[in-house]
Amino acid sequence: MLPSFMLQTVNRIRAGSKVERGSVVPDWQNSEDIKISGCSVQPAATSLSQDGRVLGIMDMFTLYCPATADIKAGDRIRIGSDIYTINGEPRLWPAIGVLDEHLQVNLERWQG
Repeated sequence: MLPSFMLQTVNRIRAGSKVERGSVVPDWQNSEDIKISGCSVQPAATSLSQDGRVLGIMDMFTLYCPATADIKAGDRIRIGSDIYTINGEPRLWPAIGVLDEHLQVNLERWQG
């Protein structure tokens, strides 16, 4: 059983593929978008870049979702109107006590 606070729904976006200059590359114009329910999105970190050229903000969240969710590195996650990239591989957490097996996914979004 996953905790009762895991009530959020997110959208997983997966790029199609196309050949460009002889290489297979992601095609975000032809992507697949599916809903994943039973999730919890929690703040992780934020940082500010002020190097004199650009003012930018890195916004990071942690997504917890069912272990059966079809999410992998390279996908994107839409939460409301914001789109986040997945940083690293989704991690499978084992079942512990009353908590079912679930995925932890690190999300980030750059603004600036």
